[in-house]
Amino acid sequence: MEAALALLEACRLCPRHCEANRLEGEVGKCRTGRQALVSSFGPHFGEEAPLVGAGGSGTIFFTYCNLRCCFCQNYAISQMGEGHEVASNELAGMMLSLEKRGCHNINFVSPTHVVPQILEALEIAVKDGLSVPLVYNSGGYDSVETLELLDGIVDIYMPDMKYSDEHNARRFSGIENYPEMNRAAVREMHRQVGDLKLDRHGTAVRGLLVRHLVLPHGLAGTDEVCRFLSEEVSTDTYLNVMAQYRPCYRASDFAELTRPPSGEEFAEAVKIARDHGLNRLDRIEPDSFAKAIRVFRVTM
Repeated sequence: MEAALALLEACRLCPRHCEANRLEGEVGKCRTGRQALVSSFGPHFGEEAPLVGAGGSGTIFFTYCNLRCCFCQNYAISQMGEGHEVASNELAGMMLSLEKRGCHNINFVSPTHVVPQILEALEIAVKDGLSVPLVYNSGGYDSVETLELLDGIVDIYMPDMKYSDEHNARRFSGIENYPEMNRAAVREMHRQVGDLKLDRHGTAVRGLLVRHLVLPHGLAGTDEVCRFLSEEVSTDTYLNVMAQYRPCYRASDFAELTRPPSGEEFAEAVKIARDHGLNRLDRIEPDSFAKAIRVFRVTM
């Protein structure tokens, strides 16, 4: 805990290393000070099947993000700041409530910038009986130094692999060195938890899931993402090739992003994954994702 809090003094929780003194209430690129902010929480049935099971994934949406994705579908939360500050005991109470409601896991969405606050809350929640697996659901722009603090705590890592091209990451998400930082993070995540393991009901208990959102015109760099996973992580990596991209937020500022990927582009992305030997593929179709989001939105 002390090591995690120390990272807030001149913040270097994520690869941005903006050095804001968040212990004193300063905010950096993530626009979050000493306390975490939460937008909403509740059982979520639109996540990957191994997380959802019968009772849903116990999802906690943290406000703000260390990315600036121009096409974010949750921009009201990640960019506009929808949510409010929560103390550690309140956050712990959310976790315990979700477990009590029958959720199979606690799913932290956009946790990168609030890892110390999550650890503070977990100290309380675990003492009060929290026992379900913990899911770290991030945009994939994570620091290995921070991830090492979660070794033995997080059970399931679910990062995005958004881009293979640094130029596209800078243009569309406002970040530097994304491919390098993202791959280092995914390697560390896999080192900690290995390939995804399921219980006898098909529910995830431990391991790595990777999400890759197909963008139009091949902008996400699917071939290189899949090559990396196959050759440098594991051909048994659980990969969700996602079809749900739609122009949202400020996507219209970029001509390349003003349409969804075509059916042919999505089919090609799936074929690329298979050609690289990745044998555990999933997919969330656009309609099912949108429906699940509408059902989920239980705002505090």
